[in-house]
Amino acid sequence: MGPVPVLSVSPVELPTPDRAVDLRLRVSAPVTGDRLPVLLLSHGQGMSHHLSSLHGYAPLVDHWAAHGFAVIQPTHLSSRTLDLGPDVPGGPLHWRSRAEDMTRVLDRLDEIEDAVPQLRGRLDRDRVAVAGHSMGGHTAALLLGARLTDPDDGTEVDLTEPRIKAGVLLAAPGRGGDALSEFTATEWPFFRTTDFSRMAAPTLVVAGDADDSAHLSVAGPEWHADPYALAPGPKTLLTLYGAEHGLGGISGYDVAETTDENPARVAAVRRLTAAWLRSTLHAGDPAWREACDELTAGPGAFGRVESK
Repeated sequence: MGPVPVLSVSPVELPTPDRAVDLRLRVSAPVTGDRLPVLLLSHGQGMSHHLSSLHGYAPLVDHWAAHGFAVIQPTHLSSRTLDLGPDVPGGPLHWRSRAEDMTRVLDRLDEIEDAVPQLRGRLDRDRVAVAGHSMGGHTAALLLGARLTDPDDGTEVDLTEPRIKAGVLLAAPGRGGDALSEFTATEWPFFRTTDFSRMAAPTLVVAGDADDSAHLSVAGPEWHADPYALAPGPKTLLTLYGAEHGLGGISGYDVAETTDENPARVAAVRRLTAAWLRSTLHAGDPAWREACDELTAGPGAFGRVESK
């Protein structure tokens, strides 16, 4: 099936009195088609002001929506667009609130359909997936079953969302402990105890073999493959050749924070992720196999794939 025109509506605002500000979303979907899988997208925490919000990730969102997904993007409390002060509980990265935002979205799909009447009755609520880039990958991992220990009170945190059937982690953080940089361990102690051993949901982990993220980890590019290596199956790892943290520029078109600008790589990432999601959510769909045959084999391969 080829791409179709996309409808994108923002901001969709959900009143949220127990949150520092109301939850704002962008909703993007094909203008035609029914039984659309719901794809929640968690933004990262890059240097740009607006990419880390509902305004970012157009290269992915445009493609995913054009190929049959209803993509919902919240602006998390960590976004610079909100300019929240340091005294807001949970800051500055708001790791718990980020995951709770996604549960709120799923709880309130009726309200979202009311706000975007072109979607009414078209969502397949039995086929829900989550994707996240960088810090958004951490958010997605928690929703898929990863655990951590709250550094404030020492309790184990389980934010698993059972309605989410599959996930895509894009340049996501890896394990804690001695893999962390001194800065990360000190400033963001919730990263210290990340545990992937119970992240059981089907997951595609996408990592760049040139993404050393030295400000976050001392483990090198392999750190971003930890959600694959340290989690139980079923899992798939897509390692992209030459890719740095932006994976070619997935957070926006022609953005300054991308250090490895590569439109062909972005095209491969968005096709491969969409294909994996389609084949995972629709048993027997050949999209993933076909995309891998074209993009991860032969001398022009963009990367390599392994599964367990």
